[in-house]
Amino acid sequence: LQKDLCEITGMDAFTLQPAAGAHGEMTGILMIKAYHESRQDTKRTKIIVPDAAHGTNPATASMAGFNIIQVPSNERGGVDIEALRKVANEEVAGLMLTNPNTLGLFDENILEIAEIIHSVGGLLYYDGANTNAIMGITRPGDMGFDAVHINLHKTFSTPHGGGGPGAGPVGVKEFLEPFLPKPVVEKREDRTFTLNYNPPQSIGRVKTFYSNFSVLVKAYAYIRGLGGEGLKNATQNAVLNANYLMSILKEHYYLPYDRTCKHEFVITSKNLTQYGIHTLDIAKRLLDYGYHPPTIYFPLVVEEAMMIEPTESESLETLDQFVEVMIKIAEEAKRDSELVKTAPHNTLITRLDETAAARKPNLRWKKE
Repeated sequence: LQKDLCEITGMDAFTLQPAAGAHGEMTGILMIKAYHESRQDTKRTKIIVPDAAHGTNPATASMAGFNIIQVPSNERGGVDIEALRKVANEEVAGLMLTNPNTLGLFDENILEIAEIIHSVGGLLYYDGANTNAIMGITRPGDMGFDAVHINLHKTFSTPHGGGGPGAGPVGVKEFLEPFLPKPVVEKREDRTFTLNYNPPQSIGRVKTFYSNFSVLVKAYAYIRGLGGEGLKNATQNAVLNANYLMSILKEHYYLPYDRTCKHEFVITSKNLTQYGIHTLDIAKRLLDYGYHPPTIYFPLVVEEAMMIEPTESESLETLDQFVEVMIKIAEEAKRDSELVKTAPHNTLITRLDETAAARKPNLRWKKE
């Protein structure tokens, strides 16, 4: 599995220990920190994070002891190159980036971004949450990234939103390999394997047991079952499905970035606010039609955001069914806005008072 992940990502070595994506981020950032410290380069106290990043990126860097420097997005939804140049200096330990990003957009300037960070001695960390948008097409290692985590539970076989368990293996380029968590799997001359518990520069153990084994086995079976061409087809289907939905829904909702997307895209309710409708209302109305709502109000750079990610596993029939419902809700918003604003109507529990729930949470059951 480690070898397969190296091939898929363009890395030289992997650890399977991290239990999920955010855990993988922490592992990767700690290795980057250890690398700089091993060179007595203690002035590197900053991590750069785009404004469209997953929230775990700045949280991870902060937990690792770094100061966070945020860079804005440009008009195409990618990293603002000039803004990046202004903050890139010898105090920067690295840049955390998802590509394609949380808007579902591939940053065409990635090689230039990598050159900017590397030119000041920083490293690039790849948040692999969106790996299913690039498999078999391109690799983080070829883009210039030095470390990467992959959400095995999201990318290889587990339904998205399945609730876990997870696995977030981390891959690195050769110069970061000495800092991998211990124990490290090593191959002896007699072709048997052993666990090295004492690599001198290791950041230490990051999980008590050797990762979530069932997730690793499932991902390994998925990768071996599909093979290289199969993984590439999965990516192509994910991108095709997303662009198909986007091409239809942009006629009924507001599309802030009207360009080819990858595996997901973001639309908003901006064109429906004149009827008093917000993204939350649309999400609640979807429940009446039997759909679990998509991620809403993220990424934060888009007001009233609604993230649509069909993945590679949906058929044309199910995509068309979803489109039909989304169009119907848009029409309801214009014709009978109260119907949408008071949704859901068909669920066991209707709309909650979210303000009261936040201010006066009922966190335990009491016998009546």
